Amino acid sequence: MATLSSSTSSRSPGQRLQRTLLSLVSAVLLADAVVLMMWNHFNVGVVVPGALGAVGALLAWLWPEVQRWRHSKRSHAALWKWGWILLALWVLSVLIFWSRLLGIGVPPAQVPAVEAIVVLGSGTQDGRPRPVLQERLDTAAQLARLQPMALIAVCGGIDWGETESEAAVMARYLMERHSISPERLVMEGESTSTELNLQLSRPLLQERGVDATAPMAMVSSDFHLMRAMGMARQQGLTGMVPVAAATPLATRYNAWLREYFAMLSSLALGEV
Repeated sequence: MATLSSSTSSRSPGQRLQRTLLSLVSAVLLADAVVLMMWNHFNVGVVVPGALGAVGALLAWLWPEVQRWRHSKRSHAALWKWGWILLALWVLSVLIFWSRLLGIGVPPAQVPAVEAIVVLGSGTQDGRPRPVLQERLDTAAQLARLQPMALIAVCGGIDWGETESEAAVMARYLMERHSISPERLVMEGESTSTELNLQLSRPLLQERGVDATAPMAMVSSDFHLMRAMGMARQQGLTGMVPVAAATPLATRYNAWLREYFAMLSSLALGEV
C-alpha cells in the first residue's frame, strides 16, 4: 500500500513540478560550474554550486526511487524534510550575507583626498590580470586620475603556474593601459592573502612617507570589501576608505558565494 501511494504521489502534479524545478536549477548550477572550471576557476564559489547541481541532478534523475525510499519509513521522511529545511536555512543565510555586501564602498569621485591607493590582488593568468583584478585596476586608475598626488600600492605574490608576481603584472597593466607613471607605484610582490596584502604593503608605504594612520583608499571588488576593511582595522589602518570595483557578471555570484565561506574562515581565525 505504501509503495502504491508513493508511486502515485511521485506522479502527482506537485511532484512533477518539484522534479522539473529541481532539474532546471540543478542544470543551471552545474553548467555554470563546468564553464567556470573550463576557464580554470577552481574555488569554493565554483565547486559548491557545482556539487549542489550534481546532487540535484542525481535526485531529479532518480526521483521515483528517491520518493519510494522517502515513503518507505517514517525516519526517511523526517530525514528528507530536515535536509530541505537545513538547505533552505543555509540559502537564507547566504542571501542575508549578500544583502550586507550591497552598498559597501564609495565611487572614486566621492573619495576624499588620500595619500595612497592600495589595490588588492585577485589573480593573474598568462601574465595578465584576470577579469576581477582588471576591474580593480581600472577602478584604481580612475581614482588615480582624480588624485594625481596619491601613491598606488599594488599587492600580490606569484600565482600558481605563473612566473611573475601579481604586483608586477598589475604595475605593468597600469603603466601600459592607463599611462600611470612608474614613480607613483609601490609594488608588494610577496603576499599570498588579503591579510598579507595589507601587512606587507604597510612598511613599503611608510618608506615613501605614508603612515599607517594616513588617509588611504583601498580598492577591491564589491564582494571583498567588507572582509578586507575588517582586516585593515585589525592592523591599525584607521584611515582606509573603501572603494568598490564591480565584479564581472560571469563570476559575480560564484565570487560572492566564495566570499561567504571566506568570511566564515576569517571570523574563525580572528582576522576581522
